[in-house]
Amino acid sequence: MLKAFFKWYYNFSGWKLGNRLPEGLKKCVMVVAPHTSGWDFIYGMGANLHLELNATYLAKKELFKWPFKKMFLTLGGVPVDRGKKNKMTEAMVEYINTHEIATIVFPAEGTRKRVTKWKRGFYHVALGANVPIVLAYIDYKEKKAGIGPSFMPSGDIEKDFKIIAEFYKNITARNPENFAVPE
Repeated sequence: MLKAFFKWYYNFSGWKLGNRLPEGLKKCVMVVAPHTSGWDFIYGMGANLHLELNATYLAKKELFKWPFKKMFLTLGGVPVDRGKKNKMTEAMVEYINTHEIATIVFPAEGTRKRVTKWKRGFYHVALGANVPIVLAYIDYKEKKAGIGPSFMPSGDIEKDFKIIAEFYKNITARNPENFAVPE
């Protein structure tokens, strides 16, 4: 019923779906941006369910408390303690390597506030697991969420972050003043 609600609300709000994952792609690290509002979760989850991504996503552990804990876990959430060095990169690489199908979603900005230096854990997970980075988006101007391009990380993080910045520069956040492409 919970999943049905997210799909219904996505449609009810007049949102459209963008592209799906490339055919045959079974494992990837997915970056979703922009992330400037709690509404991003609603529309992102609606798209996730419509696109049948069956994605696992990381979120701050503080969200996994009553009354929302069961909802976040049911929808694929993994609580993360952002204050600790907890070997999350290694754990996510291991998860990808031990599953036949794995889509791990990262909100790379790491916050809903404006940041120009995005978190880089997603990059290291993709590099370590030897899987592509898929760029996903939630565009409020177009009322559209979907999948953008994907690429294999080259190991040259500065070069690869330019690819990421180029893609997201024309995506409109719910709160545009809180969004910046990565440096």
